[in-house]
Amino acid sequence: MQEQSPETTEYHYTYQEDDAEIESQGGFLCDLLECMVQLAVIAVVIWGINTFLIQLSRVEGTSMRDTLNHRMMVVVDRLVYHVSDPAYGDVVLCHYPGYGKRFFGKRVIGLPGDVLEIRDNVLYRNGYRVDEPYLNPALNRDGYDMAPFALGEDEYFVAGDNRDDSHDCRNYYVGQVGDFPCALTRDMIVGRIYLILSPFSRLGWVK
Repeated sequence: MQEQSPETTEYHYTYQEDDAEIESQGGFLCDLLECMVQLAVIAVVIWGINTFLIQLSRVEGTSMRDTLNHRMMVVVDRLVYHVSDPAYGDVVLCHYPGYGKRFFGKRVIGLPGDVLEIRDNVLYRNGYRVDEPYLNPALNRDGYDMAPFALGEDEYFVAGDNRDDSHDCRNYYVGQVGDFPCALTRDMIVGRIYLILSPFSRLGWVK
């Protein structure tokens, strides 16, 4: 029987080695590309959730005491106002006129068509006194007054629960002879703050 030539054996072996090396490199590049695509998809999903569904936010300041305190972590529902309108008592994430995209957390106390008035820190809506059980009397005693203020068909009125130390719709324009109110339009209300995550001692729904 004739022996196989060394040249044929060597050539066959070299071909298999090169082929395996090329296949291995191709597999690594495919895995890397797949990982990058998965990371991009995850990033887009997280962005979408944070933009259109829910948002985690940290409270800065004391204007919403005692409902929301400084440095609390809260959850914002950004979907709810795409399917419904803000309601009395909702604690919302909103923008202010002239403040760009900065976020503020306040409570809705006036809806389109309302006429609001404040006498000695007491809210009157359409001529009727409004009970506000979420207010702490110790943080609402500076004797604030606001003349009747009418809201248009696309206007909302928000205020902090710490009325003595809150810059909101009641006193938006601060002047030398007094403060002047300002309403928010519907598109300035971003979402509803509905859950406190931390501190754990306050874990629960926002009321």
